[in-house]
Amino acid sequence: MKIFLVDELATFKLGKKLAQLCPHTQFIIFLEGELGSGKTTFSRGILQELGTNRAVKSPTYALTERYDLAKHTVFHIDLYRISDPEELNYLGLEDYFSNNAIYLIEWASKGGNNLPNPDLIIDIIYQNNNTRIANLRARSTLGEKVHQKLK
Repeated sequence: MKIFLVDELATFKLGKKLAQLCPHTQFIIFLEGELGSGKTTFSRGILQELGTNRAVKSPTYALTERYDLAKHTVFHIDLYRISDPEELNYLGLEDYFSNNAIYLIEWASKGGNNLPNPDLIIDIIYQNNNTRIANLRARSTLGEKVHQKLK
């Protein structure tokens, strides 16, 4: 499914809408797109809708930010600085995936085969000026259920 995003606010609102559909079980979202395409803006929408009061920024240097919220635990992960997927083996990232949480993984393609399979992949693509296209693809039964509800 392709969703036209007219501006940054539309990207934020898409995150808020998806947050309302997130199941209360492990749910993994891969976020792809160029630098500045809106991956963190989308994540901010999800996290604010789920109840965080914290400032949401890309965890590029910290790699992972954990948010313990009322109904969900959310891990916001940014793999931009990973140069080799094998680095994930040394960072202990696999320990995070034992949790029943929502995972927002920016630059997931840099993780290679060292990440679990996603439920949903969202690729945010520049159009022109401030407009974007969000291309959403379900990759699991759970992802398909959320995908269908977004339509």
